[in-house]
Amino acid sequence: MNKQEIYDYLHSRHIWHEITEHKAVYNMSEISDLKLPYPAADAKNLFLRDDKKQRYYLVTVKGDKKVDLKALRRKNQTRPLSFATEEELSAILGLYAGAVSPFGLLNDAACRACLFIDEAFLEEPALIGVHPNENTATVWLKTRDLIKIVEEHGSGVQVVKL
Repeated sequence: MNKQEIYDYLHSRHIWHEITEHKAVYNMSEISDLKLPYPAADAKNLFLRDDKKQRYYLVTVKGDKKVDLKALRRKNQTRPLSFATEEELSAILGLYAGAVSPFGLLNDAACRACLFIDEAFLEEPALIGVHPNENTATVWLKTRDLIKIVEEHGSGVQVVKL
């Protein structure tokens, strides 16, 4: 799904959301230059794989958090984790570096990737801001709605403390 297809999907499902169009951003430091309506809800997304390249994980955390891959592995009993390649990101989620988003899981027909979402996104106001599969906008929606979308697609979701 591309950006417009994500917008159409949200509209057709009557899911509350707001859209902030902006210049392309490729990392969290570039986002600090933007004027965003819900900066505390902005998400950072990491696409990871295990050492056997059999399991893939999209890790979504608050933008200001750092992710300790070894701690994530221990807490969630995964094999050793590392960043997936740009080729894997494109092949599995249909995305490019800088546009990684939980909405990319909707492009994963085989449901090879699982979403690990930081439980901090469920704290009030329970909003999350993610790219609509392109890095030129941010979609703000309720975290529980995002989780439901991903689960209904068939991808696994784990709410984790990061």
